Amino acid sequence: MTPQTPVNKAENAASEAQPKDTRNTGPGRLLIAVYAVFAISATARAGYQILTKFSEAPLAYLLSAFAALVYVVATVSLAKAGRTWFRVSVAAVLVELVGVLVVGALSIFDSVNFPHETVWSLFGRGYAFIPLLLPILGLVWLYRRRPVPLKA
Repeated sequence: MTPQTPVNKAENAASEAQPKDTRNTGPGRLLIAVYAVFAISATARAGYQILTKFSEAPLAYLLSAFAALVYVVATVSLAKAGRTWFRVSVAAVLVELVGVLVVGALSIFDSVNFPHETVWSLFGRGYAFIPLLLPILGLVWLYRRRPVPLKA
């Protein structure tokens, strides 16, 4: 055993005093599970659409693939602990919310470019509007579980 220096003792005390990252516990696990289901389903849907019907609606199907990527990033970042992963989670969920709102509006007002539905079309109508509610719930959860500011 090596004796601890005062610096090591201070570091240990500081790490013990900080609350644990709790984004992936309790209701956070359910949120992560829902994101995982959407990541899998959006990836499968986008893959199928791109492989079989890409020429029918290329913009819509590329947006489906983008939505799948966003769901994968959100799932992974919500499950990981730490400040960096928290920031990635916030960014992914914000991109998701903007995507749902923009694609939802475009699918109503520019139906020519959206002849087939995507995950975010019509604000997620094909998925019981969960794609519209999920980022709102995600942002609320992230706000409630945000990391405490670092002391200088």
